[in-house]
Amino acid sequence: MRLLTSLISKSRRLSSSSRSWVSPIALTSKKNPDPPPESSITQAETTTKPQFISHESAINLIKRERDPQRALDVFNKASQQKGFNHNSATYSVLLDNLVRHKKFHAVDAILHQMKHETCRFQEGLFLNLMRHFSRFELHDRVMEMFGLIQVIARVKPSLNAISTCLNLLVDSKEVDLAKKLLLYGKQRLGLQPNTCIFNILVKHHCKNGDVDSAFGVVEEMKRSGLSYPNLITYSTLMECLFAQSRCKEAMELFEDMISKEGISPDPVTFNVMINGFCRAGEVERAKMIVEFMKKNGCNPNVYNYSALMNGFCKEGKIQEAKEVFDEVKETGLNLDTVGYTTLMNCFCKSGQIDEAMELLGEMKASGCRADALTYNVILRGLCSEGRTEDALEMLSQWGCERVHLNKGSYRIILNALCKNGELEKAVEFLSLMSKKGVWPHHATWNDLVVRLCGFGNAELGVRVLTGFMGMGFKPEPESWRAVVESICKERKLLHVFELLDSLVS
Repeated sequence: MRLLTSLISKSRRLSSSSRSWVSPIALTSKKNPDPPPESSITQAETTTKPQFISHESAINLIKRERDPQRALDVFNKASQQKGFNHNSATYSVLLDNLVRHKKFHAVDAILHQMKHETCRFQEGLFLNLMRHFSRFELHDRVMEMFGLIQVIARVKPSLNAISTCLNLLVDSKEVDLAKKLLLYGKQRLGLQPNTCIFNILVKHHCKNGDVDSAFGVVEEMKRSGLSYPNLITYSTLMECLFAQSRCKEAMELFEDMISKEGISPDPVTFNVMINGFCRAGEVERAKMIVEFMKKNGCNPNVYNYSALMNGFCKEGKIQEAKEVFDEVKETGLNLDTVGYTTLMNCFCKSGQIDEAMELLGEMKASGCRADALTYNVILRGLCSEGRTEDALEMLSQWGCERVHLNKGSYRIILNALCKNGELEKAVEFLSLMSKKGVWPHHATWNDLVVRLCGFGNAELGVRVLTGFMGMGFKPEPESWRAVVESICKERKLLHVFELLDSLVS
């Protein structure tokens, strides 16, 4: 990628003096950069496109640009216009583009530039950078972005900022940094934890399975007088109790939430209960929760029905699952991909493949988009019934329809062909996979070599083995042994010596 230097306008003022500014993508060290070459925005472009670039246009152009250098060029070109000054929104969209492409040196240069700007920056700019750095597992930089709010935006970080930063650190299990953040917020910023911050701590303890510590945080919330447990607090605690098979305690907490705290549950809370009972194998109690919702004026949503349907499917109660599915349609709700796929999987596991395929057609007709997991459920169902020809036909049909499949789709069929002893078809299919850039699992490839040789087809076994090696994979000793033994039985010793040469070379 080209590394280009370009100037913002010489009329831009930094602090009290005027100076030119170098494109940050060119900054790879802290040494002063060489004199910049001309900008990539050519003279021809400036003469053919003299129209003024507004802030809104700059934002849209930078947002759509996939090349971070080109995004920076747009930013620089806009700044060269007389009377134009970048604002928080244009800086924000540029930083978002750069950090997505991991141009961290450029991000640092931009942030340094912002320290000298006179415009007012929004806190959300730094929260967005925090999320990106957390995604890249750069947790120290998450903390750094929190600190820059006060330095660059010149305002004290809000409780929303500390909640966002804390949540990212807790989700990443960066407990020490989370403690450091809370201490800094309390001692240096005078921030008092609100309900959101306490809920993050409750979630942290629950994710670690320490429900007693989570309840300890709740007691501290009640004592603080500033923040009180809410629906999210109780839902988190209930989910943790259900996960530990403490269903009775979870229901007691639910009753206390309503009767003692006066907090009304919502569909999300009910979903925690439905999923909890289904995981515990008490799907009938989960069904009672749905009935309770309907009787108390809280209409179940598609996620509640999907959770219940999934519970019935796991217990093999396909008729009950189908009844839930029919009820969803009667209520006018649109079942999502997960709901359709759940029922299809249930059909396939009970050997009702044709019903599952009919449901796939109904799903497409309803406008609900199937994903690779949905198609893989159908392929796995066909293959489990020995209907590999149908699976191959469906794969070909979906290819013509430009359906997006993943490598698992191809591996399902290859594994089935090997398991069913259709080895020549497996080799042909392996060739098709290679054209798609999809490779079988290491174990499947070795298994195919062993099976080919075991059925006396050493020639194909050698072809697969050498192809295996050509892709840079290392065959297992069992594969070598099967090939050599098969060739020796056929008295083709020349091939043995050639293979041995390959092995030691």
